[in-house]
Amino acid sequence: MSPLPSEARLRIVVRAVVVLALLLGWSAASAPASQAAEGEGTERQAAVAVRGGDTLYSSGIRCTVGFNARSGSVLYALVAGRCAQGAHTWYADAALTVPVGITAGVSFPGDDYASIRYTNTAVAYPGEVSLGPGHGVRDITGAAKPVVGQSICHVGRTSGHRCGTVQAVNLTVNYGGGVVVHGLFRSTICSEPGDAGGPAFSGSTALGIIVGSGGNCSSGGHTYYQPVTDWLAAYGLSVY
Repeated sequence: MSPLPSEARLRIVVRAVVVLALLLGWSAASAPASQAAEGEGTERQAAVAVRGGDTLYSSGIRCTVGFNARSGSVLYALVAGRCAQGAHTWYADAALTVPVGITAGVSFPGDDYASIRYTNTAVAYPGEVSLGPGHGVRDITGAAKPVVGQSICHVGRTSGHRCGTVQAVNLTVNYGGGVVVHGLFRSTICSEPGDAGGPAFSGSTALGIIVGSGGNCSSGGHTYYQPVTDWLAAYGLSVY
């Protein structure tokens, strides 16, 4: 795809309904048994440390942490706004026995981002993202706006660690039902239901968080992200 002029990109309106399963796939009540079993091992680790790509739980809700961020000595999790709606207290485990923080802000629709302020100092919050079982972690040292043609990788809970390129920026996406979100970007990477909230990065630079997709990983597809710089600017945060 040839890069569009910047003024044309700003006018783009993507008339596509985002796969809402990506946004709703974190409902704890609807998680299959196999996913719940996988989560149990993750929860034990998360009780010690919560990284990007890990899961936080609230009553009837679970959301993926995109990235950890800070404002001075106060630490935060960045998560998708649609996922965090209606939640207040967050836990590191599905049994809701290890509290880690409270919702600090949600912006949805229009935007699709939220922040959770960590309050439990007994839990560690490294500035890393988990690349999935057996793949280690990636240290995140900065954040930037995405650029068309830039290399990008993301980690989805279902589809795992995948890489591609940034395809378009400054997109307005119709989620369906009259819900519209602005300022998203799109990559050539596929996603599957349950991937929402996963971190997207280029090297050690945070770029965005998965909020939806078109297609799938069997037939080919693409993924939409909320740029992480929007979070940082809105809440006065920085990644570390």
